[in-house]
Amino acid sequence: MKVCIVGAGAIGGFFGTRLAAAGRAQVSAVARGATLGALAKHGWRMNTTDGLIQAPVAQVSDDPAALGPQDLVVIAVKGPALPAVARSMGPLLGPQTVVLPAMNGVPWWFCEGLPGFEHPLQSVDPGGSIAASIPFEQIVGCVVHASTFSLAPGLVQHKMGQGLIVGEPRGGHSDRAERIADLLAHAGFDLTHSKNVRYDVWYKLWGNLTMNPVSAITGATIDRILGDSMVRSFCSRAMQEASAVGARIGCAIEQSPEDRHAVTAKLGAFKTSMLQDVEAGREIELDGIVTAVQEIAQRLGEPTPSIDALLGLTRLFGQTHGLYPRAAT
Repeated sequence: MKVCIVGAGAIGGFFGTRLAAAGRAQVSAVARGATLGALAKHGWRMNTTDGLIQAPVAQVSDDPAALGPQDLVVIAVKGPALPAVARSMGPLLGPQTVVLPAMNGVPWWFCEGLPGFEHPLQSVDPGGSIAASIPFEQIVGCVVHASTFSLAPGLVQHKMGQGLIVGEPRGGHSDRAERIADLLAHAGFDLTHSKNVRYDVWYKLWGNLTMNPVSAITGATIDRILGDSMVRSFCSRAMQEASAVGARIGCAIEQSPEDRHAVTAKLGAFKTSMLQDVEAGREIELDGIVTAVQEIAQRLGEPTPSIDALLGLTRLFGQTHGLYPRAAT
């Protein structure tokens, strides 16, 4: 199988290294700058508790046309970069190519087919350019439950977790999703082939919705966030609002915020991905994690006062620090 990783950072490198080392796929990459150079020189590399995993890269280029049509394209870029990346992906997509977005937050395809959502979410797909570039029928949904970070260009550190959930965006099982699941399971991922991957996306988002932006604003690890009773209560109220939104779109969550906090607390003094981005001076992925939830709620007429406050504070923080360029609306 020909596989291409678009965005060979922490998550892209995680996928690329595992798949290349497993030997069932020729794994190429679309990368730029120092990452392109490192992959060309060293191949795929990832540090784990068992030592360094290294495997050859089939091809690497900053030009998708140099790689040609693929069987599977894994998109692992940050949300703000996706519109430009999607417009460049055409040469990678043949009629049978499967596109697997391995990204944080609400993906651009999430509301496809839902009543009242005939137009793309502007928060994650401004102008609908992503949907126009990547056919919905070629997408298989994906949720990543793992913690990785980049030690250097082309070198990933795996911290914890191997969990992947894949499934058809419209629900149910399919042969193509099963083939992708088998490939990823063979590469060492803890794989679930879900009948309702939209729910799995929403459930993960339900926890990240508060922990990520609160940590970005405060600089606190999640143990300190959950250890502050007032902040914890605020997060619970925002999660209750998101639960009400989820129930309106077929993603009802039965778990209480407190039960989810208890699970999250087991991670200890953990830095969220958004806090890591702030500390590295990278643009924060606010829109896919918070703005999209607010937009979905607004289209449904569902009130979200706590989510609104969280979005406003985090957006202002990001704009003040040059980490969120979009104008307030």
